[in-house]
Amino acid sequence: MSLEPNQRYGSRTDSMSPAEAHAAGIDAGLREYMLQVYNYMASGLALTGIVAYLTASSQAMTQAIFGTPLFWVVALAPIGLVFFLSARLEHMKASTAQIVFWVFSVLMGLSMASIFLQYTGVSIARVFFITAGTFAAMSLYGYTTKKDLSGWGSFLFMGLIGIIIAMIVNIFLKSSAMAFVISVIGVIVFVGLTAYDTQRIKAMYLESDDSETYTKKAIIGATNLYLDFINLFIMLLHLLGDRR
Repeated sequence: MSLEPNQRYGSRTDSMSPAEAHAAGIDAGLREYMLQVYNYMASGLALTGIVAYLTASSQAMTQAIFGTPLFWVVALAPIGLVFFLSARLEHMKASTAQIVFWVFSVLMGLSMASIFLQYTGVSIARVFFITAGTFAAMSLYGYTTKKDLSGWGSFLFMGLIGIIIAMIVNIFLKSSAMAFVISVIGVIVFVGLTAYDTQRIKAMYLESDDSETYTKKAIIGATNLYLDFINLFIMLLHLLGDRR
């Protein structure tokens, strides 16, 4: 059972008109909802980073994952979990969605351990902060802009599909020039997706949502922003990272 805006957020509306009080309640609820989205995303990123670092620090783990076919399981499992979460979200409990999100974050950490083997720690930290600043700026833009960004969706989706196809082709070509172009386009696409997804996640909020729906929306929103951040980080790392 959801609480009324004044009960949930404890806002003082005695001196407001009913319309102003209602709008204030929606604003407070939206801020709380977006904060929960960002908290889930940040917690998932932190968990991924810890798992990636610990895995890279263990020679036994790196050999077990990257020296065997287990790598493909670790690499593909997060993609499968994202599709599963998107397809089954309406039919699962919020607690189940949370578990899937944490498992997804751990598996992403296992698959991303290789960056600690390929790049220096200093360059990883530098690119992480560059990514964080870029992400924050574009997410803030997506949250505050009055411009409708829905028209970006088809363009960005086509760009994303093109990147995936080009990356698959480059597995066989092994072209450094093509890899550079892919990374540049990837940065542009994921910068745009950050703003687009933020606005879309904001639009998902409904004051009438119960706690279960509210939490599930926050989790799927956090997953989308998490993927934008991770992919933007990887593309920038390819461009700016110093290899060992």
